[in-house]
Amino acid sequence: MQPRRAWKLAGALAALGVLVAFGARATVVYKWIDASGLVHYSDQPAPGAEKIVTATNSAPNAAATTVAAPAPHSAAAPPAKKGPPSALDYSQFSITSPVHDQTFFGDEPINVHLALDPALKPDQTITWHLNGKQLDDQGPDTTQFTLQSLARGTYTVAATITDQTSGESKSTDSVSFFVHQPSALSPQHRNP
Repeated sequence: MQPRRAWKLAGALAALGVLVAFGARATVVYKWIDASGLVHYSDQPAPGAEKIVTATNSAPNAAATTVAAPAPHSAAAPPAKKGPPSALDYSQFSITSPVHDQTFFGDEPINVHLALDPALKPDQTITWHLNGKQLDDQGPDTTQFTLQSLARGTYTVAATITDQTSGESKSTDSVSFFVHQPSALSPQHRNP
């Protein structure tokens, strides 16, 4: 390319850049959400689209404002269930004692407590499980009790509430705890 043509081309591009910078004072972008929850942006209108006008700074050399890329989409929230509310809707339903991964030593009693709000209804029962096996010695409305003389090991405790009228049931998260027994070889068990 000849030097003269190169200068003319450079001058034309510079002039075009100035025209674009001064002419691009506002940009119209259309935003809409499709049926699957995806957000779309376009410079062309679409049915139900929201019109977004972006503007530049007032300085002549300022760059045009750009529309930020949409955040990664997440799956649309499932529609709310319609119908009567569940009989097992509790604002609080968890085992508060023992705490997860708590350690007990020797024959230390283990207090188990279920926090329940609102209180248990007359047609609901509680079933307790220790290591997956039902504890038959607890009454159907027992929210707290004490475990005693457990052997050394790891245990999990959970509670399940069953509504006798609707047949619905709901369980707490299992809480794991540990029981350690002193060794027969420990100093406190040696004979003098």
